[in-house]
Amino acid sequence: MWNDFAEYILSEAGEKNVRIAEVGVGKFDRIANFLASKDNITLIKIDIDPKDGSVVKDDITNPNLDLYCNIDIIYSIRPPSELQPYLVNLACKIKSQLIIKPLTNEDINTGRVKMKLKNFKRASFYTLK
Repeated sequence: MWNDFAEYILSEAGEKNVRIAEVGVGKFDRIANFLASKDNITLIKIDIDPKDGSVVKDDITNPNLDLYCNIDIIYSIRPPSELQPYLVNLACKIKSQLIIKPLTNEDINTGRVKMKLKNFKRASFYTLK
């Protein structure tokens, strides 16, 4: 399933140079590291409590917009429902695509903004373009 999720993000990036941010990376950075290994992708890992120097500290409830300058795709894996509206607000503010991979069977909490449920191979997630 994780390979399918990463493959979808790669398909969205295409061959062009793309800036991607994973928000709330936590300790699971398998997808981020895979994406960052691609020549056309610049990836920024962001978390409120960085696990190491490869992760930038930011609070999504009060984001430092300079960190997200020219970000094309934001994605978040299993973000708490109370943070999901902040992800939507950020994506709308910077005009970025947003992909949220919630916990299995979890409802998504995006307020008045409707995200589209996407099934890609064995991965299910929500998108906002």
